[in-house]
Amino acid sequence: MKGIKHDLNLTIEHVSQQAKNNYADGYLQALVDVKQALNGETPSSKYWVNHETIATLKGMVAESDNIVFFGGAGVSTESGIPDFRSVDGLYNQEYVYPPEFILSSSFFRSNTEEFFRFYRDKMVIQGIKPNQAHLALAQLEQEGKLKAVITQNIDGLHQMAGSKNVLELHGSTHRNYCMECAKPHDLDNALDTSIPLCECGGIVKPDVVLYEEQLKHELLEEAANYLFQADMLIIGGTSLSVYPATALIHYYTGDKLVLINNSETAFDERVDLIIRTSIGYALGQIL
Repeated sequence: MKGIKHDLNLTIEHVSQQAKNNYADGYLQALVDVKQALNGETPSSKYWVNHETIATLKGMVAESDNIVFFGGAGVSTESGIPDFRSVDGLYNQEYVYPPEFILSSSFFRSNTEEFFRFYRDKMVIQGIKPNQAHLALAQLEQEGKLKAVITQNIDGLHQMAGSKNVLELHGSTHRNYCMECAKPHDLDNALDTSIPLCECGGIVKPDVVLYEEQLKHELLEEAANYLFQADMLIIGGTSLSVYPATALIHYYTGDKLVLINNSETAFDERVDLIIRTSIGYALGQIL
């Protein structure tokens, strides 16, 4: 309980400072509702989840032994990592170009130094720790219930929490490689200079999928196989608007599809259980 309250306080402070739109306002209210409930108060917002809903989630998990989790930026937001699409308001900061353009393959090649300035400033965040959602998923994997985490995030927090089988659809900031000789480089070496270079003279590129680049076919195929075989799918912290990753959801054919998200998605009518609250709180309750 103490850990959940601590994470909530940090996240509420972060979102309060950065909120720029309706999505962030709703997300903030969801966190405040959870905090009120943990303090014995009665939440009044639509984002509060009653005990019956949590009991239903627990029951579905108890009945399942082949669970897959599919997550997006909202999972990491509760650790204090900003979601540049909705919460952090990066469009209002000191960059001439929008984030999606800076994080494109063509921009990387034509404006390499500016790319790394943004990347170091906004995409690589040091000192961040896993939150209750990451820890709960790692424990479910240890218990043999969770078979795979499929994530769109690049921060490595699932592995920090102890998860072993993590499919990182968009890569990871913790992996970097030379574009000439393919030598791997750790994160610290890749951030040493304005444009990190290998000993051979090649540029050291983060192993992340930029706009205009394709996701790895083998990874997509592996994720599709896990989803097809799953007897329960938990989706969390994503608006399900980023393709082709979101198209993977169609490979799940079971009847225990859970969506934990604070905004509506195109998949809402298909799911078996919708939970609108903090994903850290919801997953923390099932253990």
